[in-house]
Amino acid sequence: MTEGGRPCPLCAEPMIHRHCKYVCPQHGVVYDCSDTFW
Repeated sequence: MTEGGRPCPLCAEPMIHRHCKYVCPQHGVVYDCSDTFW
């Protein structure tokens, strides 16, 4: 399932952008709105 999200920094899987969070299918939430470097 790919939604064209940013790659996970841990495994490079495309992350899903959901409710102001980037969610990796393997690792769960990786980033949220408080992370300003994205």
